Amino acid sequence: MLVSLALIGLIGGLITGISPCILPVLPVIFLSGGVQSAREGGTDAAAPKVSRWRPYLVILGLVTAFSVFTLIGSLILGLLGLPQDFLRWAGIVVLVLIGIGLIVPAFQHILEKPFSWIPQKNVGTDRGGFVLGLALGAVYVPCAGPVLAAITVAGSTGQIGVETVVLTLTFAVGAALPLLIFALAGRRVGERVKTFRRRQKGIRLTGGILMIALAIGLVFNLPQYLQRIIPDYTSYLQDTIGNSEQVQEQLDLGGLVTDENRALSECTEGATELESCGTAPSIRGIQEWFNTPGNAPIALDELRGQVVLIDFWAYSCINCQRSIPHVTAWYDAYADAGLEVIGVHSPEYAFEKEPRNVKAGAASFGIEYPVALDNSLSTWTNYRNRYWPAHYLVDAEGTVRHIKFGEGDYDTTEKLIRELLQDADPDVRLPDATEVADASPDAGSTTPETYLSVGKEVNYAGKGDYRNGEGSYSLPKELKRDSFALDGDWTIDFQNATPTSGDARIRLDYTAREIRMVLGGEGTVSYRIDGELKEFEVGGVPTSYPIAEFDDLDRGVLDVTVDPGVEVYSFTFG
Repeated sequence: MLVSLALIGLIGGLITGISPCILPVLPVIFLSGGVQSAREGGTDAAAPKVSRWRPYLVILGLVTAFSVFTLIGSLILGLLGLPQDFLRWAGIVVLVLIGIGLIVPAFQHILEKPFSWIPQKNVGTDRGGFVLGLALGAVYVPCAGPVLAAITVAGSTGQIGVETVVLTLTFAVGAALPLLIFALAGRRVGERVKTFRRRQKGIRLTGGILMIALAIGLVFNLPQYLQRIIPDYTSYLQDTIGNSEQVQEQLDLGGLVTDENRALSECTEGATELESCGTAPSIRGIQEWFNTPGNAPIALDELRGQVVLIDFWAYSCINCQRSIPHVTAWYDAYADAGLEVIGVHSPEYAFEKEPRNVKAGAASFGIEYPVALDNSLSTWTNYRNRYWPAHYLVDAEGTVRHIKFGEGDYDTTEKLIRELLQDADPDVRLPDATEVADASPDAGSTTPETYLSVGKEVNYAGKGDYRNGEGSYSLPKELKRDSFALDGDWTIDFQNATPTSGDARIRLDYTAREIRMVLGGEGTVSYRIDGELKEFEVGGVPTSYPIAEFDDLDRGVLDVTVDPGVEVYSFTFG
């Protein structure tokens, strides 16, 4: 058990350590953690001696801070009556002080005075580095993933055991190893490049400026903006780890199952009768709310007396799009009778983390019920959820009574909603049941969702390796069933594929009643289906566009021509 958790934590940390969220701290690690520890050889005789252990001390401080702050930081702050972001702001202040110390040596001596009783009294500006690592660990927020989510939930709920400690430490070590390699590479560069050896004073000055710049960027959340504009090239690895049943089982034992959500296991997914599955876990870690009075947050304990439907969704997910008409119909029909719906938006793509995109998507679907942006997947994890969409039905006493993953069984869900409303108020007058057609396809009857991002192109069958970056592709003589191929010049990354020439095409063999494409950027998309040529313009936020709809399940081949500037994310099928 512990060995499995340690391996999962290490792999999850390594993936995080090469992800986009690491980018903001790399310059500081390279210069202040690496180059600054190069062997002396500069012309500045007054420069203080630097410890050869500095890279290791910086990383050790980061691992220590991350592990301690993540697991028991919230508990300590609560006991001291301090705000939950105190450690982050303290880390930012320390970064600024160290940065000033690097720029102004006299200020460094002032910083060291309180530590004069310690024989080795440096505080991280030059010879050491442990305090710098502590500061970075306090402000460094790794990219969300199933491993980090398990650690975070355990720490925030106080359910900290040996398993969680092992998972946390191995995750922190895994995330820090790429940083250590980067720091050692910086030291190697500092030793081999004469310019670095001769400019020690300039390196210290640059390192100080970078630390202060990082601190200012953290104040204004610029690293989060950077992560939004840089595709998450580790998403496939994260999905592979997170979607593994073996990993999920181990993570459940390692912290995802808490006293708050343990009873959810007592519900039978998709049951036809009401069950009792414990008090509904809290809605937490929400970045932003909308469709509430003043966009204020909602707590479930404030909704006692009402029946609550919690809907986990993502606005470009075709499965969610087919489910949403049922949810909005239930809200319209039963809101006056005591039903509240909360849409917990849990992003699958990077662009789905942008609030304006989610709001535009919600408006297009006619969603008027409260929506919570769960960009860190905190609530998703607190419910141990794994599906888009997923419905959790909560009674007027706050108890989860029904769980449904995926599409379908809408008649059952509505029947149970009506039962709970009548239980809450026997005198309630309910309208007739809604009559929204169930467009859910039979499982396995349609072409699976087809992604064009690197690492998720499971049904690519064209000529040429499907790889990150620019490349030329051509169509095969025959296309395999339920597969796709590219033709022309394309740039492919870990989010989408974009044509780089005007004659770029996609050929798709499909089986479906409905075909849609998730598209972004700007330009024209034209396609030929059943001998008829059609086209439409793409613009605005990335979203799902309808391509074709048939009266019955149809099998055929679709040829799509895409203008340069149009981003193709995926094909979805109904």
